[in-house]
Amino acid sequence: MARKLKFAQQGSPGSRMSLPDRFLRLLDRFLIGALPIKPIVLVFVFCCAVTLVGVLVVGDLGNANAEAKNIFTSSIQGLQSIGDLQYDAQETRRATLYALTTKDSNLQVMYADQSRDADQRVKDGISKYSKQAIRPAEVQLAERLKRDWDAYLAIRDEVLASILEGSTKEAVNLDIAGGVPAFELVRQDLKQIKHAYDEDASVRIANLTAVSRASSRKLIFVLCFAFLLSLAAVSAIQRGQMLGTMRLANLQMEFVASVSHELRTPLAVLNSAADNIADGLVKGDAAMQKYGAILQNQSRRMSTMVNEILLFASTEDRQNRYVLQRVPIRAVMESVVTSTQGLIHEGGVTLEQYVEPNLPDVLGDLVAISQCLHNLIGNAIKYGGDKKWISLTVSTAPAKDRGEEVRIAIADRGIGIDRSELAHIFDPFYRSPRVNGTQIHGTGLGLSLAKKIAEGIGGRLSVISELGMGSTFTLHLQVARNDDGEQATPVSGSATSAHS
Repeated sequence: MARKLKFAQQGSPGSRMSLPDRFLRLLDRFLIGALPIKPIVLVFVFCCAVTLVGVLVVGDLGNANAEAKNIFTSSIQGLQSIGDLQYDAQETRRATLYALTTKDSNLQVMYADQSRDADQRVKDGISKYSKQAIRPAEVQLAERLKRDWDAYLAIRDEVLASILEGSTKEAVNLDIAGGVPAFELVRQDLKQIKHAYDEDASVRIANLTAVSRASSRKLIFVLCFAFLLSLAAVSAIQRGQMLGTMRLANLQMEFVASVSHELRTPLAVLNSAADNIADGLVKGDAAMQKYGAILQNQSRRMSTMVNEILLFASTEDRQNRYVLQRVPIRAVMESVVTSTQGLIHEGGVTLEQYVEPNLPDVLGDLVAISQCLHNLIGNAIKYGGDKKWISLTVSTAPAKDRGEEVRIAIADRGIGIDRSELAHIFDPFYRSPRVNGTQIHGTGLGLSLAKKIAEGIGGRLSVISELGMGSTFTLHLQVARNDDGEQATPVSGSATSAHS
């Protein structure tokens, strides 16, 4: 069941922890208390966050670059359009003046045609500017330019008509009186439009500058934040590893002390029994049989403990490499019942068996499966409380990633496991304070070994427990497959409900 070793350095319950100690305790729970992959996850999340913010900053810089290009393009195109309008307007005016200053009728007609051609280009330019105008001020400028240009054209047409009719003097007077002021209004409108382009470009450049400064500040902030966070992450990881090393060292020290105590008790019993036999104090077959049983039980206890420690050492050094093969469930059951018969009889426990009929063969190692179930049954007997009852249930059930699996469940009605301890019960050397309080002896390796064995043969171990109600540990095993990938043919039989 749940088993935990206490730290020798724990303070008194009434002592108040400082803020840094609380923070480090939280880091210890996060980095060490759960999965050992947490530091890697922390670094990965940190890198993802920095990358994401970096992408956003690069995006801002790209948008700023695109906006700068748009400002340059629109400004150049706008100024070019205004320049073309000014040139064509001047061309219209210049052709009219040429027509006024010559007396050659052919040249007057040619200049009049040139003025009308330039006039058409000006109209097209004004129309294009009106379509591009978005802001109210731009729309008003476009409307005023069109109105002033139409007014100038009306006077210009009268001047050209007078020139072509031969009334040059009248044309000159008309141009001076109306044409010059009207064209000046057009020139002022074009000047204001050019000024509006300059203002728009200045505003957009100012906005771009503000955005660039904001992006720069954001980039500086990200770099500073990344630097500080990286320092915090490295410090937290190093601190977590240091605390983990210290914790493991303390656990190992407590483990050595616990094992020493566990070994000292049976050794004392063995020495005492051997001395009594050697001194001739044991007489008669009944007394000899009694002392023989004592020697047998204590030697078995020591042998089990030593084997457990050696098995744990071999799994830690990765010396146990299982050869997976097809194993019949019937062979598993026979092996488990045989290996645990002494434990069950000694503990006075009732073992109920429920085996589903026609179970398929499993993929695994018979010795490893037997050892895993032996540990689970021994655990159930040790922490089964006064009920003296355990059950062994074998059945099939669908698995998430491999179709179907065989489940072997060991249940008891003992002291149960607190929900807060479920995440730690498979840790090496872990023993619950409640277990220590009840003086139930153990090394804290049984469940850890069972879990390592289950994973070594391609299975897994799960637990369901309620405090004071008992626990159920389930070994999940892969179903053996034929060479063609089909499930192995099940062994025919009937459901079994046995009591031992």
